[in-house]
Amino acid sequence: MISNDRPGPPWRQLAGILRDRITSGELTGMLPSAKSLAQEYGLAVNTVRKALALLREEGLIQTDRGWGSYTIGSDPPNRP
Repeated sequence: MISNDRPGPPWRQLAGILRDRITSGELTGMLPSAKSLAQEYGLAVNTVRKALALLREEGLIQTDRGWGSYTIGSDPPNRP
């Protein structure tokens, strides 16, 4: 969980949580939207976007504008 008592800013904490879920195989395919993640973790959408940007830099996720983010190695979203 995200906490002010834990070391690191909230976006790094969230990136760590999502990283663990991705590497364990718990989170695969499409990720929830930034808005959904913000609501789930009680964070601002921009904070979530910063965490997702870090995961993109690390090569764990890919984001297609207008389609969302998904884990690397999973099929990209179906497009019409």
